[in-house]
Amino acid sequence: MCDYSLHAVATRPAQVGETLITTTFRGTSTRGFASESEPAVAVCMLPGTELAFADDVKYDSGWRTKATNFRVGKFGAIHPAVPHRYHDAIEFPDGSNVLVTHLSEGQRVTVLQMPVVHQVTEHAQSAADTNAAAPVSAG
Repeated sequence: MCDYSLHAVATRPAQVGETLITTTFRGTSTRGFASESEPAVAVCMLPGTELAFADDVKYDSGWRTKATNFRVGKFGAIHPAVPHRYHDAIEFPDGSNVLVTHLSEGQRVTVLQMPVVHQVTEHAQSAADTNAAAPVSAG
């Protein structure tokens, strides 16, 4: 997912093991994740992607920068049904959330693990249909 305000920015999916940096994308007021080698390309993540920050996560709260006591979190969305609002967020082990766009710039984060996405292939569906139609003998 990449927040609605990044639709005019080039994007690509995250990859396990890569290290990203928090940044503000040129021409927007939105922060997100990018590779240092491609700072103009937003890196999008699936909900449930597990992240490890190099230091305790810092975020902007009004005029101040605050820090969490966490270096790990899970990417997700908050209030996804509310339109025209930032949704991308990091959930921390205590259940608290920080919007990605509020993360302080310049933080390094490593993609630890992506969520499993199940896809039913034609072959797997055909096998399931065949097994469901086969009679079972109890004798």
